[in-house]
Amino acid sequence: MTDTAIEITADLVRDLLQEQHPDLAGLAIREVPGGWGNQMWRLGDELAVRMQRMDPTPELQLNERRWLPVLAPRLPLPVPTPVRFGRPSERFPKHWTVMTWIPGEPLDHGSISRGDHAADTLAGFLRALHVEAPADAPVATRCGDHPRTCADGFENLFQAVAPGDVAADVRAVWDDAVAADACEGTRVWVHGDLHPANVVVSDGTLSGIVDFGDISAGDPAWDLAAAWVLLPAGTASRFFDTYGRANAAAIRRARGLAAMKSLFLMLMGQNGDRGLPGGKPHWGPAGRAALDRVLKGV
Repeated sequence: MTDTAIEITADLVRDLLQEQHPDLAGLAIREVPGGWGNQMWRLGDELAVRMQRMDPTPELQLNERRWLPVLAPRLPLPVPTPVRFGRPSERFPKHWTVMTWIPGEPLDHGSISRGDHAADTLAGFLRALHVEAPADAPVATRCGDHPRTCADGFENLFQAVAPGDVAADVRAVWDDAVAADACEGTRVWVHGDLHPANVVVSDGTLSGIVDFGDISAGDPAWDLAAAWVLLPAGTASRFFDTYGRANAAAIRRARGLAAMKSLFLMLMGQNGDRGLPGGKPHWGPAGRAALDRVLKGV
């Protein structure tokens, strides 16, 4: 349900298409499980409809509409590209977007078996993404600034789910990230929200990146944290070698952010175990595995 108590159904999606993009209304519509801020529906074989659901403002979808067509042509992995815009209406007073569909399976329902290939692929993708952002790019707020600006968020997650047997080690990793020097030079494009539900895998490796709502000019350490959050154990060093642009301070910040992201996954898993809205039980084990990788270092 949205905060306006409108249930998003296949019939609603079809009606909206009929009203605003009737040439697409005859395509098959299938719900895509998962999602939080937005709900996804497959549209035929090559498209998807992204419906604003829990996101309180339209900025995340509008950012995707504005910047993905600019970024997509130079990125080495498929990313969803907007093809049609849905405007708020009396029937559905929020934004929705028709985008290209990225085939494969979300990593939170799949796995990576070709670890070295995935490390090289992710590094290549981030090298292409992490270039200077233009002056009118969105400025990082929620995701993309120095870890010290997230101290309250980390503390809340730490108190909620940090395992007692490694709590001191987790705290040490975070404190080291907070103490690290800030990002030097110009701000670059960052995805900002790389976690297992926002990357697509096939044939045992990464095959696509999705959900660019947090795209902004910020600290690349937010994306570099994926070396531990996404990649299998033992591949972080290869990732950083292939990426080739991260100094010691960036790696320290990234490792602390990876610890925080791991705790977030664990909290979402805990919420799922408790039956709370938005909880995802299968994220708990993924978060603990990622935290173990963080604590082992690069």
